Amino acid sequence: MARSTIKQWQMFKAVVEHGGFNQAAEVLHKSPSSVHHAVQKLEQQLGVPLFVYEQRHLSLTPAGEQLLRRIRYLLDEVERMENVASNMQVGVESNLRIAVDEAFPKPPLYQALSNVSDEYPLIRIEMIETVLSGADELLRQGHADVAISPFTLAENLSEDICSVQFIAVAGADHPLSLEHGTVAMEALKSCRQIVLRDSGTSQKKDFGWLGADQRWTVSHVSTSIELLCLNLGFAWLPRHAVQSHLEDGRLKALKLERGSERSTNFYLNFNDADSLGPVSRAFLGHIRYLTM
Repeated sequence: MARSTIKQWQMFKAVVEHGGFNQAAEVLHKSPSSVHHAVQKLEQQLGVPLFVYEQRHLSLTPAGEQLLRRIRYLLDEVERMENVASNMQVGVESNLRIAVDEAFPKPPLYQALSNVSDEYPLIRIEMIETVLSGADELLRQGHADVAISPFTLAENLSEDICSVQFIAVAGADHPLSLEHGTVAMEALKSCRQIVLRDSGTSQKKDFGWLGADQRWTVSHVSTSIELLCLNLGFAWLPRHAVQSHLEDGRLKALKLERGSERSTNFYLNFNDADSLGPVSRAFLGHIRYLTM
């Protein structure tokens, strides 16, 4: 049976971190004598000194330094266990499932998820990347708690959170990029178009202009960019996804007679606001703030 207690170790750790018994007592809302007594009793129980005074300065002994490293891990585990119990008491979800369209900007998404993890360190986050109707389909099927989608929900309210600009682009050495002046629509029709496959299965949707005689369909924005960099076609892609390639010259924005750019709204979709747990609500709050 353990001879020491968690309270004793917490006081020991506080003395180290705050630089003395008086400082630790103030933080712990205890009297200095009670903190000193607890640490002294801990030393007696362990049979080794934890502190030594050197020129009126309190320092850890080698044994104290070694035990401090171990007790920090133990106390962190105790705090995690208490958080688990608290989460169970208030009904905090154990998982957060976010279905997000690949065209949605990643920086605010990643920051929102990071903020949620900081607030709920034990939560498991599943980010499911989708295209077109895929996010809403996962939401309808109960495989996602929140969907970030370019479409509104027919049976529920959707919250507009941001607009994403799509631009027509091709590789720097693609024939369309080498055209002088404005690219005619007939020239587009004769070239290969790279399009994204709808990841949904039940209500597949087309999106944008699909007038090219030849099309290659891919599943990811990154694949489309790779093909464009190899001068194997043209596509409309989110500006934020291709910006670095435009800057380094691997891709070029096409100047069309019309339709070179278009904007698409993205929406926060969820089935029932009242049924969302605190973790989902926290994510919604962060993503709203970060996309303002």
